[in-house]
Amino acid sequence: MEASLKSSPALPYKTPTRSIMLLAVAGFAAQAQVRVTDSLLPQIAADFHTTVGAAAMVVTSYAVAHGSVQLVIGPIGDKLGKYRTVALMCAIAAVLVALCGMAVSLRQLMLVRFATGLAGGWIIPISMAYVGDVTPYERRQPILGRYLTGQILGQLSGQAMGGVLGDLLGWRNVFFVLAAVFAVATAGLAFELFANPRAREPGHPSETTRGFIADYAAVLSTPFARIVIVAAFIENVLVWGAFAYIGAHLHLRFGLSYTLIGLSVGCFGIGGLIYAGFVKLFVFRLGQVRLAVAGGFIIAAGYIALSATPAWWLAPAATIAIGLGFYMLHNTLQTNATQMTPQARGTAVAIFSSAIFIGQTAGVAAGSLVIDRSGAVPLFIASACALPILAVWFARALSRQQKSG
Repeated sequence: MEASLKSSPALPYKTPTRSIMLLAVAGFAAQAQVRVTDSLLPQIAADFHTTVGAAAMVVTSYAVAHGSVQLVIGPIGDKLGKYRTVALMCAIAAVLVALCGMAVSLRQLMLVRFATGLAGGWIIPISMAYVGDVTPYERRQPILGRYLTGQILGQLSGQAMGGVLGDLLGWRNVFFVLAAVFAVATAGLAFELFANPRAREPGHPSETTRGFIADYAAVLSTPFARIVIVAAFIENVLVWGAFAYIGAHLHLRFGLSYTLIGLSVGCFGIGGLIYAGFVKLFVFRLGQVRLAVAGGFIIAAGYIALSATPAWWLAPAATIAIGLGFYMLHNTLQTNATQMTPQARGTAVAIFSSAIFIGQTAGVAAGSLVIDRSGAVPLFIASACALPILAVWFARALSRQQKSG
């Protein structure tokens, strides 16, 4: 069975921890640049004598490029070699991010950000596929959970870097600092390619260069792969379609300052770090099936708490719960995405990542239709009701797959 979740063949050598940690540094830089412009928009608008709404094109252009490129990267990463591909895209991103800081017009900045999205969109999905290649399935979830630390810290740092360094150094220098992070990641990856022969090896033994159509057919013709992809899409619609409006809810209900709102929303990352720190224990104690179910219910509890809390200072705890529950469910999906079609792993993870991005975009867009009419509470309640159902549905499918494998 193509999507078999049997244990990977025993590897004759240890998991390459250093290689994966360097990929986590690259993931940090890639995730940081996704959100770095959010806090910089007022400065960019003032510098180019335009409105914040017009300056938001630099956010939109990046998002479109980042999401769309993931639809085509898988077969290329499989063919060229995953580690080599990530190193190359980090190097290109370092140059492009630096060019963002040198843009002389808003249009130029928008175009360079679009190009940056085309490069940055490769890094995390192809890195995950590499981890899948070099890690036996039964050990993969804890290792992927620790790899996630780079992304979580990048997500936390992206907005903070834009806000704090933007105030201290100006928006252009923020891009130069981020370019330097990409350059450091590139140097580390290049050294690993030179020093570690495993980083230069081809991917999974059964991977071939069948081409885009055959690789996509291999993934989409596998029933369990379709379940994982659909579950990832719905998960991100529900989680982010509500999460995007937590700040607005706290501001309207409690009159919080933007600093307190930022700190409260940022607690999502603390939940992610708690998961990363205890992932091995979680997987050992619960197993994948119960871990996914627990994640869905913990997210629901967080959103219910946000809906009903009588005091703003309880919101950070609710946001931590959402972050913890999200990574319990999401990391289980990620782990299975790396194994659902091993012979086209890069393509499989790329489709999975694209489903995540499309789900986030669709969820936020759908939420915008509700927030102005009814506020954020209906969004929180809807997510709280639907996420446990999603988690149970996926867990049952995973249980059946494990038994059949």
